[in-house]
Amino acid sequence: MVRLIKETLLATALAVCAPHIVLAAPQPVSEAPQPQSAIYIPDESDQIVQVQAQASNAALQRWIAGFRSRALSNGISARTFDRAFRNVSYNSGVIERDRNQSEFTQQIWDYLDNAASDTRVRNGQRALRQNRRVLEQIEARYGVEAEVVAAVWGLESAYGNYRGDTPIIEALATLAYDGRRGRFFEQQLIAALQILESGDTTPANMIGSWAGAMGHTQFIPTSYLAYAQDFTGDGRRDIWSDNPADALASTAAYLSRFGWTLGQPWGVEVRLPSGFDYSQSGERVKRSVSHWMNAGVRDMNGQTIPNHGEASILLPAGAQGAAFMIFNNFHVIERYNAADAYVIGVGHLSDLLRGGDRIQASWPRGYAPLSFRQKRELQRRLTRAGFDTEGTDGIIGPNTIAAIRAYQASIGVTPDGFASVDVLNRLRGR
Repeated sequence: MVRLIKETLLATALAVCAPHIVLAAPQPVSEAPQPQSAIYIPDESDQIVQVQAQASNAALQRWIAGFRSRALSNGISARTFDRAFRNVSYNSGVIERDRNQSEFTQQIWDYLDNAASDTRVRNGQRALRQNRRVLEQIEARYGVEAEVVAAVWGLESAYGNYRGDTPIIEALATLAYDGRRGRFFEQQLIAALQILESGDTTPANMIGSWAGAMGHTQFIPTSYLAYAQDFTGDGRRDIWSDNPADALASTAAYLSRFGWTLGQPWGVEVRLPSGFDYSQSGERVKRSVSHWMNAGVRDMNGQTIPNHGEASILLPAGAQGAAFMIFNNFHVIERYNAADAYVIGVGHLSDLLRGGDRIQASWPRGYAPLSFRQKRELQRRLTRAGFDTEGTDGIIGPNTIAAIRAYQASIGVTPDGFASVDVLNRLRGR
């Protein structure tokens, strides 16, 4: 889902099964408009840019001509196709954002400061009051708490205030033609045309993010086709409307489809005992709640935690930051966006919307995160040292975390799996 390109990040993989595309890490949509830039003074380079844009647009039009037969073979009528591509041109801004997004990185505490800000909580509580009846109906039908649906809405589009303004057909056509992940974006483009063919919306109304995510909760077209709901009963699955009902129901249907359990927390902030075995942390290590209780793990009030099923201990900032006991609902939110920061952001915001406590532990603030290039260097050095990360994509996922943890254990430091400058410098021999 805007996600929004908000949409933290700790870089994550392209989630082709998610409602919206995760390209780097989720950045929560800002609750306030950004300031305008100063007056722009053109120079000679503008002429070069203009010529390049004209050439790119001509090439795109040739690509569209070739794509037309593929679209029609997928059930798109000539009338729908021609209406959709009227006035479509090469969008250089989309390509620029696609090229540069992987360089963006943000620490989880900075992400959560925005995702669960006082302003976002206040706005969310107001949105809950204003939409209480429909959210209660959605909760009853799909078994997903109103606050959870509202939290996704809040992170994706600031409760509908920032739904994106990029024409989806133009954005997807540009990305599909450009070639990087072209097959994926062509698949999304055909799905977008199928949406238009169904009559759910019009080309002019089909707007969203630069990467193709649409509506209040930022569905990509294939996820829309699979999970979007006509909750209002007007015959259209309208996730773009000012009325958010269809979009919110679609989000609940998506989470329900992937196994949401009503009443189960996404996670609980916990205190770890002295001497905790950090090699047992991470999403891949699942134990019963009783196992963790016997190991001395407690909630932040020192109390035992109810049995909500198998659980893992997650340390998103290593041993120096907050610790969470996470349950299956955590992994359901991951299907929406795979970044830990996003999942914790949705979960924590939903807790705050129902009156829960803020995260109590301190974060290891005060230093810059690893850049995308440094993360790739870290992966290369780990693999060369015999701790295979199974790829050097700059994404700190479970494989890289396990490799870091094994390396840390081999040199006698706390094996928390946190990708830090300290770990990189040790690998460099500094």
